[in-house]
Amino acid sequence: MSKKTYRIGVIPGDGVGPECIREGLKVLKTACHREKVNLEFVSYDFSGERYLKTGEILPDSAIEEFKKLDAIYLGAVGDPRVKPGILEKELLLKIRFSLDQYINLRPVVLYPGVWTPLRDKTPEQIDFVIVRENTEGLYCGIGGFFKKGTEDEVATQLEVNTYKGVDRCIRYAFDYCRKRNKKKKLTMVDKSNVLTYGHDLWMRVFDKRAKENTDVQNDHMYVDACCMWMVKNPEWFDVIVTNNMFGDIITDLGAMIQGGMGVAAGGNINPGGVSMFEPIHGSAPKYTGKNVINPIATISAGAMMMDVLGESGTAGLIESAIKKLLSSGKIKSMDAGKMGASTSAVGDMVAAEI
Repeated sequence: MSKKTYRIGVIPGDGVGPECIREGLKVLKTACHREKVNLEFVSYDFSGERYLKTGEILPDSAIEEFKKLDAIYLGAVGDPRVKPGILEKELLLKIRFSLDQYINLRPVVLYPGVWTPLRDKTPEQIDFVIVRENTEGLYCGIGGFFKKGTEDEVATQLEVNTYKGVDRCIRYAFDYCRKRNKKKKLTMVDKSNVLTYGHDLWMRVFDKRAKENTDVQNDHMYVDACCMWMVKNPEWFDVIVTNNMFGDIITDLGAMIQGGMGVAAGGNINPGGVSMFEPIHGSAPKYTGKNVINPIATISAGAMMMDVLGESGTAGLIESAIKKLLSSGKIKSMDAGKMGASTSAVGDMVAAEI
């Protein structure tokens, strides 16, 4: 039982984001009421819509407000009327970098009753977590053009790896693997046979930390091999740690093998600061306002948020309710418009299970 009141910043975002966040909040309030956990929600309208109206995406003053929160709950970002990259860089990446959310945490969990494209694989065999470095690599935006627009154009994009950034990510992964207490096996994924310098740093730091964490098994895999084995033998994995770019790619592969974007949730974690939680899917503008989108990923992101805040009882209630509902056969499909229930009905059913 917690006596603390958690201040949660809520960014419903674009498209179906507000519909999914509505159901996520419904479930959170139900679970927190049962566990006697106090939440205070602070709403923010940062979105494509606001940008189109005001020309403003995310002012620095908002970042200062965010630093006073306990966590951020995000719906989805993306508006087809806004040029690609603007909202992603100036909203999502700005939050991640400004709040130093250096871990992207992505559970890959096949819930009972959810279809997976991997034949004969069961929930027991698809249950691992990807720890992605979240503030360095190719996403730093360092690079430029020379002779742009000519046939002699040169474009560069630098991948940045610092000892501090690599080390804190790998240490987090070892600690998380130990606390997860499943296979206690950590797999480091890179491309060090080709990407010589940055990935040599990853290898050296991983080897150093592995010698200090002898209770955790460790192995190493190239990213192309990792993609193959995630499809053929997902049961091999417990926790994967990797860099920003490769993590971005393999987490989407992970989402597909767990049944699709509609069930995949993620966290942008600052272990000593403010973290942000969100569904992996986008804003799906064609479904906006139709009450047909799957809110399970957003609801699951809420459970992850409570777990990271230390409220494991609340998180467990939500996760158990999701599993019971999906095992019941009441949800026909994870795809939008094919669930056999509305967005709001799914939220109601999860809340009812709680």
